[in-house]
Amino acid sequence: MKILRNTIDSFTVLKNDQQLANDKLKLKKTAKKFIFTLFSLIVLIGIAYIILSPLIEIFTHAFFSDNDATDPMVYIIARNHTTEKFKAVIKVMKYWTILRSTMLNDIILMIIQVIICSMVGYGFARFDFPFKKILFAFVVVMIVVPSHAIMLPLYIVFRSFDVFGIVKLFNHGEAMNLLKTMKPIYIMTALGCGLNSGIYIYIFNQFFRGLPKEIEEAAFVDGAGTFYTYFRIMLVNAIPSVITVSVFSIVWQYNDFFFIKLFKVADWISVKVSTVYDSIGNIYRINSPTINQLYLDAAIVLDLLPVLIIYMVLQKYFVEGVERSGIVG
Repeated sequence: MKILRNTIDSFTVLKNDQQLANDKLKLKKTAKKFIFTLFSLIVLIGIAYIILSPLIEIFTHAFFSDNDATDPMVYIIARNHTTEKFKAVIKVMKYWTILRSTMLNDIILMIIQVIICSMVGYGFARFDFPFKKILFAFVVVMIVVPSHAIMLPLYIVFRSFDVFGIVKLFNHGEAMNLLKTMKPIYIMTALGCGLNSGIYIYIFNQFFRGLPKEIEEAAFVDGAGTFYTYFRIMLVNAIPSVITVSVFSIVWQYNDFFFIKLFKVADWISVKVSTVYDSIGNIYRINSPTINQLYLDAAIVLDLLPVLIIYMVLQKYFVEGVERSGIVG
């Protein structure tokens, strides 16, 4: 009995030691997980602050009064909130008129880009033709080469626009100057070389390559032609990519400043925002750079609001479109 009791006691001690070791191991794992989670949270908060702090500062400063701007005790939160800066900027910019004109052109350009880029992407994905790889390499070059590298040729082409001498033939020997209008941007977009069109072609190409060919074969057997199959079947199945490209096109075209300034387009919201600082100073006789900056912050907030609203409305569809389009995978 004594031997049995000693054996049981030894087993109990061994079991307790094993339990204690397991508890220490679990505690160690929990501590490591907590430290890693805390470290990740600190890093994410730091990155978020770096990214969002300028936007937060711009948004809060837009509501500053003149006294808040000169008060050293005020940094982020204003003591005397005011919307006077917004009212002045809306009047100086002719905000609603410019916004309506910008959004109208933006939406038209988006529709053109979706149609043209989807057709080009579909052609590269489904048809074989001479120099296909070389032409697709040009699409990749459109993505890689910066716009600044071709700004001078583009400016010259559209300053003296002509097509094989046809324009000069019907215009008394003179080429057309398309600057200070939206025509150059529409022409580039319609020809598949507009703002970021290379990326959109690549997205559609990747998506159409992932669709089964049996869909088209079934349509061809039923007597459908190429264009009918594309518009009524393939483009309908490519809705995720269409949504993705539509959102990208609207946002990037809306925020475009390079081509708008290059072609001297005046009635665009980004151009109006860039002139607010000087316009406010001249109209209201404000000589303080700090106060002028408050008006510019208000203009930036007004510029950002339409894009934020569009993204919030289409966020669900946009995220789904990104996941199912050719951007990933």
